[in-house]
Amino acid sequence: MADRRLQVFHTVAKQLSFTKAAELLFMTQPAVTFQVKQLEEHFNTRLFERSHGKISLTPAGELALTYAERILSLASEMDTRVGEMTGQVSGPLLIGASTTIAEYLLPRMLGEFKARYPQVQARLTVANSETIENKVADHTLDIGLIESPSHHPILHTVHCFDDELVLICAPTHAFANFSEVSAVQLAEQPYVSREAGSGTREVVDVFFRQAGVPPEDLNIVMEMGSREAIKGAVEAGLGVAIVSSSTVVKELKLGDLVAVPLKPRLLRQLSLVYANEKFRSKLLQAFLEFVETTSLKSGVG
Repeated sequence: MADRRLQVFHTVAKQLSFTKAAELLFMTQPAVTFQVKQLEEHFNTRLFERSHGKISLTPAGELALTYAERILSLASEMDTRVGEMTGQVSGPLLIGASTTIAEYLLPRMLGEFKARYPQVQARLTVANSETIENKVADHTLDIGLIESPSHHPILHTVHCFDDELVLICAPTHAFANFSEVSAVQLAEQPYVSREAGSGTREVVDVFFRQAGVPPEDLNIVMEMGSREAIKGAVEAGLGVAIVSSSTVVKELKLGDLVAVPLKPRLLRQLSLVYANEKFRSKLLQAFLEFVETTSLKSGVG
């Protein structure tokens, strides 16, 4: 329902690229340029500065973007509200999830939700917790499932379930025979770490600080964004790591890795976040209620 020129302008403004906007809108670049030019002629002012192959918003463009976001949001809300008069819970649900949740926990959750509401099309974005938070905050995503507490004041957080983090090591490592391992003991070992921005990394850093071990003093031999790469490095004897217990079930059964509880035990809350001011469609409300009542809330182990 919203003016097509406004939709095109909004996409270009968010991407700051005519090429990327054309790809997202499934349009040719000249068609995107033409739509923006028409809007500029309508306002009789430039909305973008074009220089050396880059674009940026003019003051008029910044103002237009503010209104465009409000207009497009209201248009989307109108479509949803009118559609809901049919009584069906349907339509796209844009979900973001951190890698642990997306790979090990979300498939079962989405399967159960889809069985309950077959008209829903769930679209999943996978990234680290920080990226997911930012996408929910700027309304690129409807909902996010993250591994660390939210830092955005505009986001509402719902505790979904608990997850235990454990030390993993090779079966030949000295820790393999321990009943528990402390932060001080870990500080003496080669350590394979998650990347900055990871929810796991944030929780583990707090664990070390509370034990009086500055994370920067750890003997970090590798820093990786891939959980499978971390497990491979530990299995090869390159160091130890701290991961979610839910991610190493297969390796423990095969005997490729050993998991040892931390001292004190390290539990974290996995959370669902959504924007406080976002319109609560029937679909969004149904998913929130589903998450709050699902059996996953009792744990992930």
